Amino acid sequence: MGRGRVELKRIENKINRQVTFSKRRNGLLKKAYELSVLCDAEVALIIFSSRGKLYEFGSAGMLKTLERYQKCSYVLQDVTVSDREAQNWHQEVGKLKARVELLQRSQRHLLGEDLGPLSIKELQQLERQLEVALTHVRSRKTQVMLEMMDELRRKERILQEVNKSLRKKLQEAEGQAFSAMQPPPHAWDSHAVANNAYALQHQSNAVDCEPTLQIGYQYAPPESSMPRHEQAQNNYMQGWMV
Repeated sequence: MGRGRVELKRIENKINRQVTFSKRRNGLLKKAYELSVLCDAEVALIIFSSRGKLYEFGSAGMLKTLERYQKCSYVLQDVTVSDREAQNWHQEVGKLKARVELLQRSQRHLLGEDLGPLSIKELQQLERQLEVALTHVRSRKTQVMLEMMDELRRKERILQEVNKSLRKKLQEAEGQAFSAMQPPPHAWDSHAVANNAYALQHQSNAVDCEPTLQIGYQYAPPESSMPRHEQAQNNYMQGWMV
């Protein structure tokens, strides 16, 4: 008569649990060794007890087997991640294609093309979209024109200021040039004195050298100093001259 199936659950009795752990641990290690020998397989077994004690078996060395395991695990993970990323990219490409097709169809509708399949409601919606777009375009055009006018006014003010500055500099340069052409005040005074002296000298020379014509003129001394006969003679001469 065979033994009945044992229910798999935690053994509550501590002693029985420890005895069962020792028996099954030894059996598991023996099976791992037999498997590696019979099948020429690389087997590694790691066991930790409830108290934290380590039991291990490695047919080709535990570290070597673990490194091989890590390499295979990383390669499998990379392959899995690559496959998952490829699937995600494929789905993203499909979504982008559908979106591009929708945008191209909307663009054709806005240009007045392919309007045959559209219904009345869709045509009304398209008309509203065009009106809103036209309003935005006009508003933007007005804003740009106002900005251009403001910029032109600003440039005009700058040019006026530059013109005013240049005019002021020109006036200053002309004033400096005129001042440079005029002699200094002391030169004017010395020149005027020289001219006045020359004029006075010329007048005195003219008075001294004025030519006169004297015919039959004789110097007549005063009558008191002249003798009587000379006075009579002078009277005779004066009457003859008359």
